[in-house]
Amino acid sequence: MEVTNQSEDWNKPTQPQQENKKVLAGVMGILFGGLGVHKFILGYTQEGIIQLVVSVVTCGIGSLIGFIEGIIYLTKSDEEFYNTYQANKKGWF
Repeated sequence: MEVTNQSEDWNKPTQPQQENKKVLAGVMGILFGGLGVHKFILGYTQEGIIQLVVSVVTCGIGSLIGFIEGIIYLTKSDEEFYNTYQANKKGWF
């Protein structure tokens, strides 16, 4: 007969932990939004390159997009951010 320790069951996660990059992407969007760093962090290579090119072509004015996205990322709940930008892969805003 196998004995299991059921007093430890409360400490086990019910679902696998997902990696949430909300804070890192939000801060990088605010600080380095024009370089598209926040897009690369989330795995959006094409959008990151577009962000970089837009910022260079507009002499930095296009970096406002990254700044605004960084604020949007930080104001969303962890679950909403994960579902929108990591699970469903929404590239812009």
